[in-house]
Amino acid sequence: MRALSFDQVGRPALDARAQAGETPLDILAQGDGQSPNILVLGAHADDIEIGCGGSLLRLLAEHPHSAVHWVVLSGSEARAEEARASANDLLGAGTQREIVCGGFRDGFFPYQGAEIKDFFEGVKSCFTPDIIFTHRRDDAHQDHRLIAELTWNTFRDHLIFEYEIPKYDGDLGQPNVFIRLSEETCERKVAILMRHFATQRNKHWFTDDLFFGLLRLRGMEANSPTTYAEGFYCRKVVI
Repeated sequence: MRALSFDQVGRPALDARAQAGETPLDILAQGDGQSPNILVLGAHADDIEIGCGGSLLRLLAEHPHSAVHWVVLSGSEARAEEARASANDLLGAGTQREIVCGGFRDGFFPYQGAEIKDFFEGVKSCFTPDIIFTHRRDDAHQDHRLIAELTWNTFRDHLIFEYEIPKYDGDLGQPNVFIRLSEETCERKVAILMRHFATQRNKHWFTDDLFFGLLRLRGMEANSPTTYAEGFYCRKVVI
């Protein structure tokens, strides 16, 4: 992560940069005005879209020349095809991208830890991110927790946002970072989910009203003028 000086992020500087048209994402993404390298990590196909799809859409709209390394660690070939199609749809035509689908066994990540750690080291060797989106440390799903642990273990000097996944276990917490989203962005996020993940449509939780409901809840908590937001957990920020 590029460390920012106080002059870059202090309140007067923030106000001046906002007046110049910069958004908080601009300032978090880079201190030098360049488009960021973005690493997104998901244990399963659809995790990334559910957890941070709207924020990625906003970030890429504001930084269209960003490079994205999109990593899904598990899934059958059918699920991998869904993941690739969804990622390409969300990233659009102009974004530099590398989409990687691993073959680790769904539900068994804690028992494949050494192999997944090696996989992470491979990602680290080929991509240097400025921002990382990953699973939350306190997620109730064992695969998600391992990905969160290995993210921090592998990328120790980076800006990391941990996203949330609604589930039957009821593990939603209190995010400390919110990214406000337009209604149009939220509609596109949910449309991508419903369009590309046919294998999940029989799940009782995979519905557009659930996805919109969480976006609306986090929007209320963020006092978003659009009423929508995504929530994240950020353990460390260097300024």
